[in-house]
Amino acid sequence: MRRSVIKAKLARNEPVLLTQLHLIDPSVFELASLMGFDGIWMDLEHHTYSMQTATTLMRAARVGPCDIVARAAKGEFMRIGRLLEAGAQGIMYPRCDDAAEAAEVVKWSKFAPMGKRGFDGGNPDMPYATMPPAEYVKLANEQTSIIIQVEEQGAIKNVQAIIDVPGVDILFLGPSDFAVLSGIPGQLKHPMLTKALETLARAARKAGKHWGTPAFSPEHAKELLDMGATFLCYMADIVMIRDGLERVQQQFAPLGFTFNRRLDCPGNNSQE
Repeated sequence: MRRSVIKAKLARNEPVLLTQLHLIDPSVFELASLMGFDGIWMDLEHHTYSMQTATTLMRAARVGPCDIVARAAKGEFMRIGRLLEAGAQGIMYPRCDDAAEAAEVVKWSKFAPMGKRGFDGGNPDMPYATMPPAEYVKLANEQTSIIIQVEEQGAIKNVQAIIDVPGVDILFLGPSDFAVLSGIPGQLKHPMLTKALETLARAARKAGKHWGTPAFSPEHAKELLDMGATFLCYMADIVMIRDGLERVQQQFAPLGFTFNRRLDCPGNNSQE
């Protein structure tokens, strides 16, 4: 079984950096892993690809050292087990409301005595029935990261109880959903968001655990690190491709080239 890069770095109190991949070409996962990112954030909450596709993408990432952090949707406890069987080293769980829900996530992500995860061993994580069961169970419990997302005002008051749940490793604020659900969509520097981050930082510090959130720039990452964050996500493949294509257009437009852009219509670039 692969040991977690994220777990090892956090144990040394080193910050970790993930990037988010939406595209389902295995080459993108292979490249990101070969480049040595600490983790790839795989999002099965918002994207529609199958578990079979997810397994193929994880297999491609295993050529390099990085972890796969897979996000299932809220309440998908049985999918969590399948993601771990496919080789995910971390589970990110969204929209957590309270400690009881966080404890459920741990229960489905960890083998006994920590939880009630079902045992198979015939999939990539063991891998393929090649380890003694007792050794596999122990290592899987040690190496699997549990990242609990809070994304609503009502959940912020419960973050201390959530991070205190045995088996929860990291608190993670989802800023975009938090802003939308708080009635301030797109206002990612709003005082309410800053206050929520400060609450997470205090709770994690008191519990002796870790917290994180997406970073929007290197400068923003520095601010978060100064607040005590150790688990940061930056950029996504779709955004990087879009930005690269836009740079090409900006560079070639002065030479007389024109582009029939279908993105430049009212509302598409709204900052509200």
